[in-house]
Order: sequence, then structure tokens, then C-alpha cells
Amino acid sequence: MTDMAETEDDARERRLRRLIGRLPARVGRWIEWLRRPANLVVRIPAGLLLIAGGFLAILPVFGLWMLPLGIVLLAEDIPWLKRATGRSLAWIERRHPTWLGPAEADGNQR
Repeated sequence: MTDMAETEDDARERRLRRLIGRLPARVGRWIEWLRRPANLVVRIPAGLLLIAGGFLAILPVFGLWMLPLGIVLLAEDIPWLKRATGRSLAWIERRHPTWLGPAEADGNQR
């Protein structure tokens, strides 16, 4: 694969890393840990709980930010959801590039 040819999965991963880079360091490390393939048994319940918490946004501890985070975690294991989040991140990058944070210059995250 050449540098010019970026696959859909590579583009999604790049955009997702930029978005995770905007999170507080502790939360970002937690999300990266959850995204590891070995943590499937923790990732699925965490994603479902985050989605449920997003629907409880009227309560002080919960918020709408939990909904997309839960969807992104579930998308790691559900192919059609992975494609949908990839398209959503591509749209965000086109329409609101600052939402994803600064572009990675040389691949260094933190």
C-alpha cells in the first residue's frame, strides 16, 4: 500500500485517534485500553452502558457525550456500525475539521 492510498479503515482509525486525542489524558488512555481486541468482554457492556447513560442526559452526572462514545466502542465489533461511524467521522472532518483536533503531523499521538 502506498502513502497515497489510504483505506477506509485507516482513515477511520486516523480520525478516531484525532478525536480521542482531544479527550483528557486519563479518559483517552481508558478509551484506548477498551479498544484493544482482547478487551471485548469489557468493551461491549461499557458501550451499552455509555449509550444508556446518553439517554439519561437530563440527570446531572450523565450527558449526551456518552451516546457517541458508546456507539464508537460498539463499532469496534459490529461491521456495519464501524462503516457508519467511519462515514460520520469523514463528514465531521469535512464540515468541522477543528472538532477532531489538530491533524497528526508525523503520527505521534501524545
